[in-house]
Amino acid sequence: VVYQPQQEPTEAVDTRRAAMALCDAGVDLLVFAGGDGTARDVLDAVADRVPVLAIPAGVKMHSGVFAVSPEAAGDMIARMASGGVVGLRAAEVRDIDEAALRDGRISSRFYGELLVPVEAEYLQHVKESGRESEPLVRHEIASWLAERITPDTLVLVGPGTTACGVLEYLGLPFTLMGVDVLRDGQLLVSDANESQLLEQLATHTGQVLLVVGITGGQGFVLGRGNQMLSAAVIRRIGRDRMVIVSAKSKLTALQGRPLQVDTGDASLDQSLAGLWPVVSGYDERVLYRVG
Repeated sequence: VVYQPQQEPTEAVDTRRAAMALCDAGVDLLVFAGGDGTARDVLDAVADRVPVLAIPAGVKMHSGVFAVSPEAAGDMIARMASGGVVGLRAAEVRDIDEAALRDGRISSRFYGELLVPVEAEYLQHVKESGRESEPLVRHEIASWLAERITPDTLVLVGPGTTACGVLEYLGLPFTLMGVDVLRDGQLLVSDANESQLLEQLATHTGQVLLVVGITGGQGFVLGRGNQMLSAAVIRRIGRDRMVIVSAKSKLTALQGRPLQVDTGDASLDQSLAGLWPVVSGYDERVLYRVG
């Protein structure tokens, strides 16, 4: 039990406090039953901190965060628990516009967006061909990330073709088997070792972003082929500033096995475990478990 209401009946503030307590407890997915009013309270409490799935149980449900049925919500959760590839998208939270209702009009008002798990499907061009084009995926991932990197962000790009796609997209040289550091479109360090990475992190005062891919077949994110991303480096960066990138075909090839981290620090490895939003295309993410 992470939260206990102090009064009966409960109020909206109890929903918000309970949702925040669950987030602080480190849940991978927040599941709630209710309607649009409950969705608004959850939005106020968690924003985009954690994926959310709503079970339809309200008198009005205009929001896009609800499963089509309780059974569908159960199927989605079971798929996530078994290691299946599940998509992640932003869905609108809407509620009845009370002012319009008083005027005799039924209209919903937009309040914000929550991240919700969805069935993971390939993009239309992939559906048509039946195969995923990895060069196209790399380009889409890189272009989406490049649009979100501010000039003052220190970006560390890990080994592998998918992660290095960011440097390739920006027209910069890259080290396929090493870690490169860039800021404001300029390459600062090529093939950096642990000491150089710690030095860059210590002297930088702005935002930091670490982009890492996965090793095909094995599914390692940290600890195989990128030991320069040591426990000290990862702790300095923080989990919230680490982005995993991968084509969906690589994740599917794991057949439900989790991604792996092996930093040499057991407590750090444990803190990195859980469901991660893996960037798999342009504005496209899938939820996948890190073991």
